[in-house]
Amino acid sequence: MLSLGKRARQASVHIANADGATKNRALHKIADAIQDSAASLADANLQDMQAGQSSGLAPALLDRLELTPTRIESMAAGLRQIAALPDPIGELSDMKYQPSGLQIGKMRVPIGVIGIIYESRPNVTADAAALCLKSGNATVLRGGSEAINSNIAIAACIQQGLNAAGLPDESVQFVETTDRQAVKNLIQMQGYIDVVIPRGGKGLVQRISEDARVPVIKHLEGICHIYIDEFADKDMAIKVALNAKTYRYGICGAMETLLVSEVIAAEVLPELNQKLIEKGVEIRACDKTRSILPNAIAATDEDWSTEYLAPVLSIRTVENMQQAMQHIARYGSGHTDAIITANLEHARQFTRQVDSSSVMVNAATCFADGFEYGLGAEIGISTDRLHVRGPVGVEGLTTQKYVVYGEGTVR
Repeated sequence: MLSLGKRARQASVHIANADGATKNRALHKIADAIQDSAASLADANLQDMQAGQSSGLAPALLDRLELTPTRIESMAAGLRQIAALPDPIGELSDMKYQPSGLQIGKMRVPIGVIGIIYESRPNVTADAAALCLKSGNATVLRGGSEAINSNIAIAACIQQGLNAAGLPDESVQFVETTDRQAVKNLIQMQGYIDVVIPRGGKGLVQRISEDARVPVIKHLEGICHIYIDEFADKDMAIKVALNAKTYRYGICGAMETLLVSEVIAAEVLPELNQKLIEKGVEIRACDKTRSILPNAIAATDEDWSTEYLAPVLSIRTVENMQQAMQHIARYGSGHTDAIITANLEHARQFTRQVDSSSVMVNAATCFADGFEYGLGAEIGISTDRLHVRGPVGVEGLTTQKYVVYGEGTVR
């Protein structure tokens, strides 16, 4: 791992100074390789899926692990979308003249070497490599053991693209061992790794955060809420809530708790409940909600603070928006929360007061995704406040330095 870190540090100098055309060529060549290797990627993924089923991997994790033809094509599309983004490196901003005659501003620059540790989703291998390349960073990738065959196959496509563009192989390195000691070494390699990004379950993120000796960009859970306001359009509310829960159960942007104004609850909940039942979703509800939906299971306090990642939804009927926001403040994880309303003042108040990395109005929480935000892809969704928050795309993997211009200026 130390040798790998040294090679990454050396490569970071080359990738930081690569021009935009070269980086974009690498991204397109990686996308070409992924499309050309679709069959072999599917074969490698099948090995992982079979092993996961045999070992009793949870359905939500199996869903994240699977590489369908659509997801393989989406990986390639994400790479090309990242290539189409403006190159942030070298961008100057806030240039101002000071009384001394100096012109002072900021330049956007790479962070350096980024270590990324993730579970289940093999598409992260392509997304992470692409975002780090575009932002001029070298990266060390360590995927989960359950996706080892898929990740190695994708990493081979990445190497093809780097070679075709004339970039160092060490710009993107994949850790092929499944030994957990490799992770412990990686997150303690000060001087070689500048920041670590864990992407996975709460246990993984907590372990990385506790043991790391380098900065960590993280989020622990996606306990996402939708509040259906008293001024909501009924049909819109049902459509958005259903989509937020059932689009994909295993993503961190899936709605886990629905909050409904008592003014509109009796009008909205029965129809929404029927649609959720048809999708196989289990409802756990407060007493007020169960008076409307008597077949719902009684919710416990633990339900309000649980990220199910499964076809389970907790529902609470609240007095008003203020109580909904209080619930979110107490039980939310700062990931993504939404309001459904036709009242502009309520929308403004909700977006101001709810302290989450994404706050939405009349939209499903499952849109909390780097691709949907136009970032090309994301390396994760940060619920930290420093140094980046929300979906972490290309710009989130950069920092800034001051640049100062003078004309023989002395102090």
